[in-house]
Amino acid sequence: MECAAKGSGRQCGGAATRLCTRCEAVAYCSLSHQIAHLSRHKYECDRFQQQMKSVEVLNDFPFTFSREATFQVCVKQETRCSFFSKRGLHHVGMWMHECGCGELSASFDYLGLNYGWDLLSVLCPCRGPKSLLSEQLHDWRDYYKWRCIPLDSPVALLLQWPLTIYHAAHLVGITALKPEMSDGLYIHYLGPEKELLQLAVFGELLALFPGVRIHIELVGPSIPPQRDGEKIHISKYPCCNEDKCECKIASKNTFLGTQSGKTSALTLQLWQGFYHDRYRDIVKNSFPHLVIAPNGGIAAYSSWSPSIDLIEKIDVPAVFTDYCEEACHLAANCIKTVSGRPLKLPVQLNPFRQPMAVEDSVLLLPCYSNCFLFGI
Repeated sequence: MECAAKGSGRQCGGAATRLCTRCEAVAYCSLSHQIAHLSRHKYECDRFQQQMKSVEVLNDFPFTFSREATFQVCVKQETRCSFFSKRGLHHVGMWMHECGCGELSASFDYLGLNYGWDLLSVLCPCRGPKSLLSEQLHDWRDYYKWRCIPLDSPVALLLQWPLTIYHAAHLVGITALKPEMSDGLYIHYLGPEKELLQLAVFGELLALFPGVRIHIELVGPSIPPQRDGEKIHISKYPCCNEDKCECKIASKNTFLGTQSGKTSALTLQLWQGFYHDRYRDIVKNSFPHLVIAPNGGIAAYSSWSPSIDLIEKIDVPAVFTDYCEEACHLAANCIKTVSGRPLKLPVQLNPFRQPMAVEDSVLLLPCYSNCFLFGI
């Protein structure tokens, strides 16, 4: 962990092992650096102290591996690499970039379309659900029960992407039963990075929104320029690793229709660049029902300001997520500065956050991918 006073004009003299005794969320390399940083830290210390009280709630998952993936990762008894190695998933397919070993940017030329789960069929949703959703899913336990997946399966680590979209849509009143969904569900998805290497998991949206034709516009600077404008049609679930499973037969791996006979379909389109620069091109054929920006980092990037201004003007529900509550707090302040208005959807815990703690975060605050969400 870095010294909280790093970059303030003083050279750090060693490892940051000296914790703030009040919040226990920041550390320093020396007493002198802690004293020098006090004038800044005093404005955030109480807030950090409150956020640190949420550790047990954030670590509360129903999985058999929950302690291994949360507490043990945080205290360095376990690592992401060791977690995946034990399950034969280290540097494999869609799991390849879930640890810090791989170089992410060099891989974006090859998007994650043809990967499978690399798991036994009993451990993954490689086929359609046994039944249509009869009620809203509220958390991972609900989802695993509906999909008949045992709680020792790690698929939630990748399914965080489509389930976060599903949850965000419900929060703003979008469901498969809405009349306006008859022509399709249009989603503008801002700032994709690692999920570009895991695109196959987005197919689960067709089980979550049965009978709905879903169009997702993926917009961001991480999309390779040579893939700009490319359309991707996903027509089956990621397969398991069993040669004789019915998921290998395309006709049995097509998506579930509805009682009305409508069949789901999923189209992804790639747009290289910032949302405010590409919006006019995108909106010609795709005015959004929902804008979503997973792990947005709004406070960290000034490029968000014109995009937020644009979202305010088009008056479409927009949901953002981030790794920790503090990042959302800072983002809310940025949004208020740009729009002059408070959040419409207050900062809240995402029940479909990734169930594995982020390693080596700048703060000791509990961090998870898609951990908290908020909206405008």
